Amino acid sequence: MPIKEKKISFKTIVKRDGRQVDFAPEKIIAALSKALAATQEGDTATAVKLCPLVLEELSRLTTGPFPTVEEVQDAAERVLMQTGYLRTARAYITYRNQRTAYREGKHALLDTMQQIMKETHKENANVGNSPSAKGLQIFEAASAYLWERRGLPTHMATAHQQKDIHIHDFAWYGMTLTCVQTDLYRLLSQGFNPGHGYIRPPKRIGSAAALAAIILQGLQNDMHGGQSFPNFDKDIGPFAEQASDDDVYQAMESLIFNLNTLHSRAGAQVPFSSLNVGTGTSAGARKVTKQLLLAYKAGLGRGEHPIFPNIIFKVKEGINFRPGDPNYDLYLLALEVASVRLNPSFSFLDSPFNQNPDEVAYMGCRTRVVSNINGPAQTSGRGNLSFTSINLPRLAIRAEGNIDRFFALLDEMIELVIEQLLHRYRIQANLKAKDMPFLMGQHVYLDSDQLQSSDRIEPAIKHGTLSIGFIGLAEALMALCGQHHGQSKEAHALGYKIISHMRRRCDEATEAHKLNFTLLATPGEGLSGKMVIPDRERFGAIPGVTDRDFYTNSYHVPVYHSIGIAEKIKVEAPFHELCNAGHISYVELDAPPGPNWQATDAIVRAMAAAGFGYGAINFPVDECLACGYTGVFPAECPSCKSEAIRRIRRITGYLSTVDRFNPGKLAELKARVAHA
Repeated sequence: MPIKEKKISFKTIVKRDGRQVDFAPEKIIAALSKALAATQEGDTATAVKLCPLVLEELSRLTTGPFPTVEEVQDAAERVLMQTGYLRTARAYITYRNQRTAYREGKHALLDTMQQIMKETHKENANVGNSPSAKGLQIFEAASAYLWERRGLPTHMATAHQQKDIHIHDFAWYGMTLTCVQTDLYRLLSQGFNPGHGYIRPPKRIGSAAALAAIILQGLQNDMHGGQSFPNFDKDIGPFAEQASDDDVYQAMESLIFNLNTLHSRAGAQVPFSSLNVGTGTSAGARKVTKQLLLAYKAGLGRGEHPIFPNIIFKVKEGINFRPGDPNYDLYLLALEVASVRLNPSFSFLDSPFNQNPDEVAYMGCRTRVVSNINGPAQTSGRGNLSFTSINLPRLAIRAEGNIDRFFALLDEMIELVIEQLLHRYRIQANLKAKDMPFLMGQHVYLDSDQLQSSDRIEPAIKHGTLSIGFIGLAEALMALCGQHHGQSKEAHALGYKIISHMRRRCDEATEAHKLNFTLLATPGEGLSGKMVIPDRERFGAIPGVTDRDFYTNSYHVPVYHSIGIAEKIKVEAPFHELCNAGHISYVELDAPPGPNWQATDAIVRAMAAAGFGYGAINFPVDECLACGYTGVFPAECPSCKSEAIRRIRRITGYLSTVDRFNPGKLAELKARVAHA
């Protein structure tokens, strides 16, 4: 039987989307001409000579009745190789691959947008599922896509895509800064303009508290991270001096209500708010701290657990930590509230690294800003500019047990992150003061009062911090020596050596670049699950390393490791001093201490004695939405049998409800064991 000759029509070509259009050989000539000219191997005349060869090759490659775009490009590549135009062929292939990646990325972006329209993702447990939240996440997806392909040098973008590193808040890469600690008293005493007119200084505590919420909301709209008052009790205390306890309570209650309901960032979330209290000893400051704690303990309108603000009680000898100290009663009240509400958490001003003329303050997620190579070492008026985290387990796996190789790989990654942080800083520095009308226009940031609206913001943000973070020290140690730092002294010593090395490199970068490079114990909310998945695909399920659905946060002992309270505190305490950009450690309990606040007191004192900078106590809190019963119950409410349960847990420094946890954090939550 004779072979039927293949008949191909070169009058039509099939586009990638399936459309059939007229075949145009002149487009082949144009594409070849551009490629040849770019490599200086030929010109249009060369392209004209090659075109018939491409058509001949295309007739052999085409499988259907009409050629496709991909088949035309395959034919062009082969002809360039066969005729000796090798540089042009390589350039043509590279360009084609880039265009393919671009198209695939665009399709992935559209898929992501479509998914967000159905339901928001849960990388940030403070973002709900409202239309505005979906709009924000669609913007973030599009912005990240743009920065990944147009804004970042290729090697940085590749490292981020492949999860060697993670650039946090990537969608906001060149638009704004992370967070700030705000001098509340200055804004309240001088007045401010939030955008549509001047707000005069308040006279009463109720007005002052309302304006405090507005300030936090206004700043959150200018930034992508958290907002904090480092001296809330001292700053708002003067407005409470002549007020009754009831008036102050009402003001603090309204502040808590506002911070759980006032949405910012296009209406997608309430502000990441933190209030530092405990050291103000004036009558007004003491009233503020007491009534804030009492209002927080009472909860929201039906007694619901407040998610915000984060309350941080600053512990200090001679002020509140011993009987006879002027604020000792407030410390006892803080213990009582923390024993039922998870907040406040506790910072320790007597730790050697926290002893500073200007009181050190934290944000709920752990951020800390103190030292400053470009100005005063103060907390107020400063914040983190951006941070990028390193995947420690991957480096350890690649080192194959060779410690020297691990440190060599770590140094390579630190150099990359320093380069990337500087790249981001230069973009941030070129923003104008008018781009952040509240943050810079109302002179919240240190030295922003020296700026005109059209000035670059670098004279102010040089006081901020650029932070290198890390995740998975425990898993890295398992890969390097078969045990983590909660299991052996040898592993702990190696872990301390690793984090000390990272801190030293940050200090060196600070001196070299005259910018504040600091080391952060990363709050890996969305990151913990993101990094382990590609590592498991690449290296397999390695016991103790990649065999779970999350990596352990920063230097923490794994949540699933059985360890006593005293031992956990002892193991994690040395890392606080090294992580000068922020740190936090937790003690996990299986139930709220409730009236047994003495147990909380013992834990806090153990943290202080060990040299903690910042610590908190975790326990589950379950609330029945039907009858209001509160306790710890696995399924239905024991009081009314309802299954409508609100489950509050701490996620990465702040509180949230379990239904907003992402898969990695859900896996981590399920693995948590109580510390005895």
